[in-house]
Amino acid sequence: MGDVGRVRQGRERTGGSARALSEAYDTALLDLDGVVYAGGEAIPYAVEALGAARTGGMHLAYVTNNALRTPDAVAAHLTELGVPAVGADVITSAQAVARLIADEVPAGSRVLVIGGEGLRVALRERGLEPVESADDDPAAVVQGYGGPELPWGRFAEASYAVARGVPWYASNTDLTIPGARGIGPGNGAAVEVVRIATGAEPKVAGKPLPPMHRETVLRTGAERPLVVGDRLDTDIEGAFNGGVDSLLVLTGVTDVAQLLAAVPEHRPTYVDADLRGLLTGQPEVDADGDGFACGGWTASVSGGALVLEGGGDALDGVRALCAAAWTDAGAGACGLDAGKALERLGL
Repeated sequence: MGDVGRVRQGRERTGGSARALSEAYDTALLDLDGVVYAGGEAIPYAVEALGAARTGGMHLAYVTNNALRTPDAVAAHLTELGVPAVGADVITSAQAVARLIADEVPAGSRVLVIGGEGLRVALRERGLEPVESADDDPAAVVQGYGGPELPWGRFAEASYAVARGVPWYASNTDLTIPGARGIGPGNGAAVEVVRIATGAEPKVAGKPLPPMHRETVLRTGAERPLVVGDRLDTDIEGAFNGGVDSLLVLTGVTDVAQLLAAVPEHRPTYVDADLRGLLTGQPEVDADGDGFACGGWTASVSGGALVLEGGGDALDGVRALCAAAWTDAGAGACGLDAGKALERLGL
């Protein structure tokens, strides 16, 4: 099995696994938006792949930065899509931030909520009292994704409290969220509104930060977890920070050009097109002269550009390109021209 940024003969590469990932790891820690569904609809192949992984013995846990819905509501939605789940299978950033707040304010404290029902339920689970106004004498302010209909006045309410010195927390700071019609503003965009108004900085719980990883481990008991996500700066960085392996699926916000430019903490162990990647092994990427070979492809660097030769499965070409790009970049981000190589793959 591979490790993030594993070095072979001094060179960076994605990992390989002779066994299906669903057999090599005991638990999949799956992001939801952009991985399992988008805009409320299942992503192609997701239902079938998850069902097969579960039948094979892999524990499935759904880990989301979206604090809007309760775990029970998320589980009901998954079940409607054909992925049977219960509330205990779902871990949200609302739960992570509620635990963080409960660790830092007196028991039973009032907390001003800027967000949806998921935040309120998580706070009550920790013995905290959700309130709606800055004038309710809150001990903390918590901000989480409230959906597209969240009134603008809620940001003002948060700003009034934060400006008075009330500690400010955010479930997560994802700037965007995928939906059926495209990419929309996420909770991070809403957090920026309050930051601009107050000049303050919130304490953040969600991926990729340690409070979310702690919450996930406490609730799943995973011993050999595999983080599965579509975002480099949350899912993959969160796996890096937690010291666990990761699978990037190309069904959400990250495209191949962004993957090639990834800094070390954003480099996944594995990459695949979609969740069917759980059911297969992952090919090794091997040093080949001055380049890297995977499947029928060989990737190298020449004249300030990534060069791809050969043929076969496009994903093998992506894996070879990652090894070449990340080795050239070292501890930084790859700035090589990848245009012709990606054209050759049809990407």
